[in-house]
Amino acid sequence: MTLPDEIQQRISRESMMELPILRYEGEVRLVAGPAEAERALADILGEEVVGFDTETRPAFRKGESYRPSLAQFATAGAVYLFQLQRQDYSAAMREVLGAARTVKAGVSLADDLKSLRGLFEFEARAMLDVGHVARRHGLKQTGVRNLAGIFLGLRIPKGTKTSNWAAPRLSEQQIRYAATDAWACRELALAFRRLGLT
Repeated sequence: MTLPDEIQQRISRESMMELPILRYEGEVRLVAGPAEAERALADILGEEVVGFDTETRPAFRKGESYRPSLAQFATAGAVYLFQLQRQDYSAAMREVLGAARTVKAGVSLADDLKSLRGLFEFEARAMLDVGHVARRHGLKQTGVRNLAGIFLGLRIPKGTKTSNWAAPRLSEQQIRYAATDAWACRELALAFRRLGLT
């Protein structure tokens, strides 16, 4: 299947810089305990499609690596942030990632799932890698920023990608960055569905 005519195959850096900036402005909930995790699960599992992403503390030396620090899930009404270094959310995460009725949409999902398996075992079901979908339809630029530019007409700033995601307290910039990535993945999945690409 080919892309609809109104969708461009690629976006230049110059065109990207002309787009309005996208920052998720909706409700963000830092999940801080069992009761909040239960409420988050109820919302996430009640959705047909959620955005999903993880953040990991960056490594700057050869051979250095870290486990994921944050997992984000975006629903229609909120984005939930699970600080994986602060509490054991493995049961909740296992339930969400294994839910067959809720599609988890993200970019480079194989990397996210591999790094999460360093924390706990789980079976992943109903995963949708929007980058893979874009590649299948002939696009070469398949990262979340390029796809948001092409399909949503919005520019996601890179800002805090390399910040310390393992910090006990996340900054407002980190929170908004993490929420925006997960929300954009959900919006892309919905856009792809409307266009008949999935």
